[in-house]
Amino acid sequence: MRGRRRMRKIRLSKIYSFALCGKGTLEGEHSQIGGQGFSRVVFCNEEGVMQNYSDNSVRSTKYTAVSFLPKSLFEQFRRVANFYFLVIGVLAMTKLAPYTAVSAIVPLCVIVGATMIKEGIEDWRRKTQDIEVNNRKVKVHKGDGVFEYTEWKNLRVGNIVKVEKDNFFPADLLLLSSSYEDAVCYVETMNLDGETNLKLKQGLDVTSSLQDDSNFRDFKAVVKCEDPNANLYSFIGSLEFEEQKYPLSPQQLLLRDSKLRNTDYVFGAIIFTGHDTKVIQNSTDPPSKRSKIERKMDRIIYFLFCLLFLIAFVGSILFGIATKDELDNGVMKRWYLRPDDSTIFFDPKRVASAAIFHFLTALMLYGFFIPISLYFSIELVKVLQSIFINQDVHMYYEEADKPAHARTSNLNEELGQVDTILSDKTGTLTCNSMEFIKCSIAGVAYGQGVTEVEQAMDRKIGSPLTHEQVYGTESESDENRKSSDRKTRIKGFNFTDERIMNGNWVNEPHADVIQKFFRVLAICHTAIPEVDEDTGNVSYEAESPDEAAFVISAKEIGFEFFKRTQTSLSVNEWDPVSGNKVERMYQLLNVLEFNSSRKRMSVIVKDEEGRISLLCKGADSVMFERLALNGREFEDKTLEHVQQYADAGLRTLILAYRELDENEYKEFNNAFYEAKNSVTADQETLIEEVSNKIERNLILLGATAVEDKLQNGVPDCIEKLARAGIKIWVLTGDKMETAINIGFSCCLLRQGMRQIIIHLDAPEIQALEKGGDKMAISKASRESVLRQISEAALQLTASRGASQQAFALIIDGKSLAYALDDSMKNLFLELAIRCASVICCRSSPKQKALVTKLVKSGTRKTTLAIGDGANDVGMLQEADIGIGISGFEGMQAVMSSDIAIAQFWYLERLLLVHGHWCYRRMSSMICYFFYKNITFGFTLFLYEVYASFSGEPAYNDWFLSLYSILFSSLPVIALGVFDQDVSARYCLKFPKLYQQGVQNVLFRWRRILSWMLNGFISATMVFFFCIKAMEVQAFDEKGRTAGRDILGATMYTCVVWIVNLQMALTIRYFTLIQHIFIWGSIALWYLFLLVYGAMPSKISGNAYKVFIETLAPSPSYWFVTFFVVFSTLIPYFSYSAIQMKFFPMYHERVQWIRYEGKKKNNDPENHVLRQKSLQLTTMGSNAGFAANGNHSIDIDTDVDRTTNRR
Repeated sequence: MRGRRRMRKIRLSKIYSFALCGKGTLEGEHSQIGGQGFSRVVFCNEEGVMQNYSDNSVRSTKYTAVSFLPKSLFEQFRRVANFYFLVIGVLAMTKLAPYTAVSAIVPLCVIVGATMIKEGIEDWRRKTQDIEVNNRKVKVHKGDGVFEYTEWKNLRVGNIVKVEKDNFFPADLLLLSSSYEDAVCYVETMNLDGETNLKLKQGLDVTSSLQDDSNFRDFKAVVKCEDPNANLYSFIGSLEFEEQKYPLSPQQLLLRDSKLRNTDYVFGAIIFTGHDTKVIQNSTDPPSKRSKIERKMDRIIYFLFCLLFLIAFVGSILFGIATKDELDNGVMKRWYLRPDDSTIFFDPKRVASAAIFHFLTALMLYGFFIPISLYFSIELVKVLQSIFINQDVHMYYEEADKPAHARTSNLNEELGQVDTILSDKTGTLTCNSMEFIKCSIAGVAYGQGVTEVEQAMDRKIGSPLTHEQVYGTESESDENRKSSDRKTRIKGFNFTDERIMNGNWVNEPHADVIQKFFRVLAICHTAIPEVDEDTGNVSYEAESPDEAAFVISAKEIGFEFFKRTQTSLSVNEWDPVSGNKVERMYQLLNVLEFNSSRKRMSVIVKDEEGRISLLCKGADSVMFERLALNGREFEDKTLEHVQQYADAGLRTLILAYRELDENEYKEFNNAFYEAKNSVTADQETLIEEVSNKIERNLILLGATAVEDKLQNGVPDCIEKLARAGIKIWVLTGDKMETAINIGFSCCLLRQGMRQIIIHLDAPEIQALEKGGDKMAISKASRESVLRQISEAALQLTASRGASQQAFALIIDGKSLAYALDDSMKNLFLELAIRCASVICCRSSPKQKALVTKLVKSGTRKTTLAIGDGANDVGMLQEADIGIGISGFEGMQAVMSSDIAIAQFWYLERLLLVHGHWCYRRMSSMICYFFYKNITFGFTLFLYEVYASFSGEPAYNDWFLSLYSILFSSLPVIALGVFDQDVSARYCLKFPKLYQQGVQNVLFRWRRILSWMLNGFISATMVFFFCIKAMEVQAFDEKGRTAGRDILGATMYTCVVWIVNLQMALTIRYFTLIQHIFIWGSIALWYLFLLVYGAMPSKISGNAYKVFIETLAPSPSYWFVTFFVVFSTLIPYFSYSAIQMKFFPMYHERVQWIRYEGKKKNNDPENHVLRQKSLQLTTMGSNAGFAANGNHSIDIDTDVDRTTNRR
């Protein structure tokens, strides 16, 4: 934080920045330095210069030793309930208190103290981790070419450090040189983005010779670059060395917490330290999210506060009236209540003051309506629930050693209320493990493999592929199968076609085009080759699975990329003349990198004959428009093949090239160098403008097609989620045809579903696009999308009631941009939520986030987003619940998620089992909390009424204090952690159970108020039965009558028994822990009576030996306890029995099946008694119908059909 303040001061001083720019010849060239966002100036290897940046120590703790107490107390008393009890504790120190101050403050201290201890332990763990990291050591230049070990925390910006093999980088470093001559090094970034493949980093040529410690004796340089930011993949700056300026890029930046691999050592200059480093800048917490149950619980607390104030107010008015009536002609009727001169708490002559003071007393006395331990208990339960989620072996991915990980416990119960799932496709539904399976070269389609989508489509239409369709003709089948068996062992290559394999491509009509095609695959990439010294085999580390598949495919066809340097690539190519492989080296001139907006990548190389070529690969949406007039020879056929590949669910890229002359290249290179060397916010824009000019007039070579197979279990998982009534949306960047066919293969789309397709491929719009009138295109597109949405809505309305057919909505990216406009988004959402499935194609990351926001705000129901890549982060953070897939695209999605899982199909168990359990447990737990507190608190009010609002409690002070801590809290915690209405197997077998959470059956106001009413009734029965039993008759054989001490202890005993036995009746799944907590709480009450009553009377007060001498010997006490407990519980027991027998809820029907074994004749999926626990929903109707064929999710509708059949 101190470093950031200093940085802010530096940014505000342009004069200061310019003064540090070095020699006058360079100042003009760097006039942009000092502008907002680009003010950092680093003097390398100059001790004592520019020390105003932050140091390299890091602190991840929430508190310090000084701030812990005040800050943690502030956090605790921000909660309205805790603040209320703090006020009560202060008031308890006055004469107004109906009990001692100690008994009021101790429970609050226990709850707040326990929470603070938990916070302190968690923060101490973070502190120890910080100490360990800050005390790591690295070699730093101390002058005169001498490097010595120094702790990380002592490093400063500008220091030169030497990092050795397998060590972490201590700060963000500028790579100067390495043990390799060309200043390359290999870096593992698993701690940053989770990617296990090594990254190639490369220093500048000008510093690559600094390979010895002594070389840094006189080394001096100045780095001018961007300010600290969280973008891991960008870096803009320049290096001034020996009065020359060199552009810097992310290729020269070594990030803190990444590790040096396969390189003996590197030298680097520190650019960012401590909290300025990119990894720390990325360590911000995701947006704070709260579950709907928790937000509703706050409203219930406010309701109870209103009830508390109302009861206190009414009681104070009645007290005032009764006090005023004490005067009869100026004389008190009950003279023995006459107050002394020092008090006005009961003074008939000052009624208003007495009523106000009684109001304050009542607020303290009736405070037991508010459960003091509720928040702490919920936090504890959620943590324990998260542990069960993390430890679930059924969500452990053994292959990658990745269990489920609940990164926050705040949303456990929200998992049981998901209405809509919004999912990425690549890496989420699919494996993101690409296999090269087909290609189109020179207008000829190659590759005879059959994809999963083709097989799924074939099953859909009911005509299985023949043997020849899978393997080719009869004469080819044996050879192709042998080849296929051989090649399937190669990851990334599933291609079979003898026409171009084994060097046969030289006999094809367009052999020269085939040669260039695979040459592009072998050269146009950023992959790193690794040669096994023992076997000589080459493997590749690539930034994406697609790129790895391309390089492997080129190798298998005969174009083996085996070496990369800073300025060259080496390939073993198949020479068609000699029939042998020859080694060719290509000078690497420029790399025009891929990004999501460019949708293409190019390299410019010079071959051994001096020819300069631009090799390009990219999406069809950007490549065909860049073709030269004489480069479109194979365009029509290639387009046809690309369409076929999309229909087969394959991902396609277009390959093209062009030759460059020397002058054209020099002109481009100068402009490109100037753009790269600009240290401004629009550097990427400048580079794109230059690149865009050279990436034109291309000559088409063909198209690649790679298959991304579905993850195991995805179709079954989607079908099960649909049967649970959950709507599933897929937001993908794929072409519409690809997305649709993937939808069929994963059961998102099903046979019989009516597809609503919204697109902008109408002839009139295409004609306008050729004309180039952007205003006309926009207007026509908007009108077209609005018309299609309106027509689709009418179509859905017309079909309602006529049939139960489900609909699927498919919309492309261009149409989606208009559909998300403010004037149209509500119509689009209304249409989408009436469909069982929705697929948004060609979606950008921003569109994914906007769609998620629209669904969340428009439906006001729980949304869940699931993805695995950096482009899914916005969507995950926008949704109510973000699920990150810990797959192959790094950890950015996981780091931005609420829960991480390794496979999509684990979502089935996460929602239908853990989500259902957590929702039910939390709903029941909160309802029961209010029940037990109202049962206890209302007895205090009734006693107040009985005692003419005297302000005296019915119970001993410590009875009051320990009720919520010792005698009733543990069973409810056990309920929140262990209870199950049905087992995990039945949750998955009967997915409609999940609708209880979606429709919030168990936490509606009706159910909450019914539990509160149960509490009022229980309290009333306890009070009146006890009063009537003890009021007018002797309590024991000695003729003693019951006083307040005996009445209070008896009532308290009944309350303890009732609330704990009520818990026993509520629990559906008993464990040993629950038995211990329930019966132990009751036993603990009697033990407390014995111990507390044995204490001196000054401590125990009216509880002195009350149990041993009075209660235990009296048969009346035991009889009253038994009678009151039995009488109070029998109404609830009777109601539950009748309701479960004659009007069972859905989960109770499943319980009957489990207990009675009627699995065949009483399947609640098809035959359910009429009940109102689950209501009809449009989403449930469509999704459930699509999954079940002939059965809607609505139970009432099922019942009507069943009744008619009877």
